[in-house]
Amino acid sequence: MCILSSISMNKILVTGGAGFIGSSLVNELMRSKDHRIIVFDNLSTGNRDNISKWLTSPNFQLIQADMLDTSSLKKTVDTCDIVCHLAANPFVALGETNTKIDYEQNLLATYNLLEAMRTSDCCKKIIFASSAAIYGEAEKMPTPEKYSPLKPISLYGASKLACEAMISGYCHMFDMSSIIVRLANVIGPVNTHGVIYDFITKLRLNSKYLDILGNGEQNKSYLHIDDCINGLVQLFGILGKMRFEIFNMGSDDTITVLEIAEIVINELSLNSVDKRFVNKFDGRGWNGDIREYLLDCSKLKSIGWKAKVQSKDAVIKSVREYLNKKINK
Repeated sequence: MCILSSISMNKILVTGGAGFIGSSLVNELMRSKDHRIIVFDNLSTGNRDNISKWLTSPNFQLIQADMLDTSSLKKTVDTCDIVCHLAANPFVALGETNTKIDYEQNLLATYNLLEAMRTSDCCKKIIFASSAAIYGEAEKMPTPEKYSPLKPISLYGASKLACEAMISGYCHMFDMSSIIVRLANVIGPVNTHGVIYDFITKLRLNSKYLDILGNGEQNKSYLHIDDCINGLVQLFGILGKMRFEIFNMGSDDTITVLEIAEIVINELSLNSVDKRFVNKFDGRGWNGDIREYLLDCSKLKSIGWKAKVQSKDAVIKSVREYLNKKINK
């Protein structure tokens, strides 16, 4: 993207850079030879294969370490100019059985990063990947960034909101600059969790029936990874011009879980699939699942970004990309 050539930074740290969104961002950033990219990832959910083509590049470095390792994190941050913080626990439902994971891998990890940045001589800029989960079950849709009160209904959403508040505090007290990006459901071929991956995996094991978590009426915004990366790269260009700013990033419409199931079934060329609803949580897929949301992205659109692919087409594109990737392997 041409916008990268105007970014006057040399070393970019991508936490969680071997994960779904992280590796997609790394692939885009590495296309520019003007930047050195450092990935910091414990590979618990990330995959080295996602970034394998860059491992021998002189402009790339992978540091396999956990963000709870403050010594390794501090040494890494001190060599960088900017951080794109994507590392987190990606499994919202896991918070019900492991109440510490969102605190440790989201909140404590972010605190450790901010402390390393506070004492760094040059690394004072951060883009943070937050989530639509911070809104909880908003009464206004599309939901703007200024919506309140914020009432997350999962530990994941609560930890992301706490991270946002902590970043704001650090930026205002310690002369740092940040952009918070509240993401809708990001989907694409590298993703190894979420509804599309879940449906394809289940149907490949048994094509006669499909268990659908919840009542199938959950209605949400889905953002294709290409649009997500386009947006993140665009935000690099304005980072540093503000102390603390928040942007929603998502599609302009929604799609139901049942509609996604029908798309997956159709793309797999299956017939007579018995759809069975596992509805244990009042229509939700799991405890803490938000049944419906749509983000107001007019603020991000005002600086030139817009999702090129809307929810239904994003789902179709992602399913086809995933299936094509598997066939080609």
